[in-house]
Amino acid sequence: MRRIAIAVVASTMSLSLAGCGMLGASEGSSDATPTRTDDITIGVLMPEATNTRYAEFDYPIIKAKVASLTNNKGKTEYANAENSVAQQNSQMQKMIDQKVDCILLDAVDSHKIASMVKKAKEAGIPVIAYDRLAEGPIDAYVSFDNELVGEVQGRSITEALGTADTADEIVMINGSPTDPNAAQFKQGAMNELSGRVTIAATYDTDGWKPEIAQAHMTQAIQKIGKSNIAAVYSANDAMAGGIIKAFEAAGVSDSDLPPITGQDAELAAVQRIVSGEQYMTVYKPYAGEAEAAAEAAVAKVQGRELQFEALTRDKIDSPTNKDIPAKLVTVVALTRSNIKKTVVADGIYKVSDICTAAYKQACNTIGLK
Repeated sequence: MRRIAIAVVASTMSLSLAGCGMLGASEGSSDATPTRTDDITIGVLMPEATNTRYAEFDYPIIKAKVASLTNNKGKTEYANAENSVAQQNSQMQKMIDQKVDCILLDAVDSHKIASMVKKAKEAGIPVIAYDRLAEGPIDAYVSFDNELVGEVQGRSITEALGTADTADEIVMINGSPTDPNAAQFKQGAMNELSGRVTIAATYDTDGWKPEIAQAHMTQAIQKIGKSNIAAVYSANDAMAGGIIKAFEAAGVSDSDLPPITGQDAELAAVQRIVSGEQYMTVYKPYAGEAEAAAEAAVAKVQGRELQFEALTRDKIDSPTNKDIPAKLVTVVALTRSNIKKTVVADGIYKVSDICTAAYKQACNTIGLK
């Protein structure tokens, strides 16, 4: 996989159309499916509700972009599988039966969805894998550079430790084993951590569930000792919340928590970073990913070839298919030092959203006003 060069620094993600989507989608692709110019319906299938980003950011951005690209004639149909393979299969079958023009699919289980992707293809409905690389004959893949996400998390741990060495014992709470992204996050983190620290315990977390992450962390504390854990790699923010609860239950004060990573820049996580409970999160500019996916879907339906921006054009392989056109969006490490220059500057949150009464003093301390 092509590696995206990234400076993990504070920067405003001004996401212009040319910067985050496709350029010059061309006519005449041999495998495109021309249909109505603007009167189209895009199905959007999201995997679970534990992560608030899907309903709060991804889908609204996709919906708005589809409308803007189709003179407000294009529509979207949304469904969330709530982490159920059976439910997502049923939702996808319903969209096939409704003859939507294209499906944006964020799979609960990338392997088990392959037969449904094939069904859609046989029905003449293109499928674009969104965020997670689904198996089966998908037409394109839009996501973030997932291995880089893990590298950013791993690098943040070593930076937090300062003089990281093998005496430092790290706990890894990875994501769901059915999500191919989780394996890429883990691999990226290991690229930074391997040989530099000791991985004292590692767990995979079914369904990315915070309560399971909390149980794993409780086991790790009992095994290693709460004072011996130098840092915790948490694959996302929701799990980081569960991990912090495990430390609190073990009698660890907020000021004594080890550095804990996260991902997705959820509001609760940003507030935990302000208060010092969570060390960092990976801010993934959802507008870049969601707008690129909407553009790809509309272009595909309108019979235009998918031509992603030249500087980030890529091909990716899944276990079942090769050379899938891909768009991988870059990411930023969010810490206490760059909240205003990232999620606030990009309009994801207002300072007033973050600095509620419980966090007002902590916000003042770091100059977030």
